[in-house]
Amino acid sequence: MARNELRPVIKLRSTAGTGHVYVTRKNRRNDPDRLTLRKYDPVVRRHVLYREER
Repeated sequence: MARNELRPVIKLRSTAGTGHVYVTRKNRRNDPDRLTLRKYDPVVRRHVLYREER
């Protein structure tokens, strides 16, 4: 079964400049803008903002 483009795979890159990335899916209908989440960065060992990159 083909993957639906309504829920694409996105990369969340750390804004701390460490290069750490989370990979997740998002619903384009609910979140049409770029996603920003506050998640744990294990490189700097603290919570930082992660922004969606395309």
